[in-house]
Amino acid sequence: MYKRIVLAFDSTVEGRAALREGALLAKACDAEVFLLSVLVESSSVLVAEGVLVGAAETHLESYQAVLDEGLVRLRRLGFSPTGKLVRGEPATEIGAFARQVGADLVVVGHRKRNLLERWWSGATGAYIVDNLDCSLLVARQAMSDQDFEAKLESLA
Repeated sequence: MYKRIVLAFDSTVEGRAALREGALLAKACDAEVFLLSVLVESSSVLVAEGVLVGAAETHLESYQAVLDEGLVRLRRLGFSPTGKLVRGEPATEIGAFARQVGADLVVVGHRKRNLLERWWSGATGAYIVDNLDCSLLVARQAMSDQDFEAKLESLA
């Protein structure tokens, strides 16, 4: 069914849910896995860089560490993942990366936002859907390490 799956990953609970749900689906489909982490270039990072030289570089290093952690986890599960860290707006970068690797599925996490956050940042979810040429799975299933391991073993 799915042969090339992009997992949008960060260190949040939602990002880990996307990684786990996407990994389980990739195992079931025997799919190739691509891991993407997007460093959002927010105004706060740019202001911090103006005040404290090297702040953006420190932020970039922490995102790289998160990406590396995700790649290690996927390798332990038997995948040979390709990982990429990019800077920019997540919806745009996710769509561009999915096209670049010829993905047929993108898996993202979801965090509920309050009204002010939705107003401030816009309809990111709709934007992702409008800019993908493939299917989109919004991972919302939180699972414990034990549940994840059990589901993984059932696929073996």
